[in-house]
Amino acid sequence: MDRHAQFRAREAQIFDMAEQLLLDSGEGGMTLDTLALHLDLAKGTLYKHFQSKDELYLHLIIRHEQALLDLLLESTAEFQELLITYMRHHLDQPQRTALLHQLEERLAAGGVGLGSLFSDLYRIRKQRLRRIVPLTGSYLESINSRLTTRDYLAAVWAVTQGGAAILNSSFYQRYLGERESLKLVLIEQMITLPFPQASH
Repeated sequence: MDRHAQFRAREAQIFDMAEQLLLDSGEGGMTLDTLALHLDLAKGTLYKHFQSKDELYLHLIIRHEQALLDLLLESTAEFQELLITYMRHHLDQPQRTALLHQLEERLAAGGVGLGSLFSDLYRIRKQRLRRIVPLTGSYLESINSRLTTRDYLAAVWAVTQGGAAILNSSFYQRYLGERESLKLVLIEQMITLPFPQASH
């Protein structure tokens, strides 16, 4: 393995461990000292891959956005399968979904020196939208839906993020009961939402 490949492999290990520590302990428990200890690396080595903890967090967000884009670009699935895959990506790991969303909002409001990384993040999202918007529009047209593409995609995002927040909520845990059935209901709602309602 050449040096560049070694660097990328080590970077992937760093990001994987950082995400695990975040999920296990939250932001307060994810220190660079702890990260270096778990990876058996010198703390200075970490700074070859990112300049600050906030930069590390934004890299984690970008990785997940890139994974969603890759899934979309590599898939030959029908629209409903893509919808289920997207919602499952977030609902099956609601803690991660909620955490990354909170981190992004914090970094967007007060992160320093992150402009180029936010540009990378937004570029990836725009690529995904350029692919998903026409697919959604064609699907809605094929079922004679009255929903606009914007309204439907906004509803999918809102229900997915809201569902992840409920699944991750310590307060609502006692009321949820069977978590899988809730996920299925949320997905089913989004599948049936755009279909024209029968008039009575």
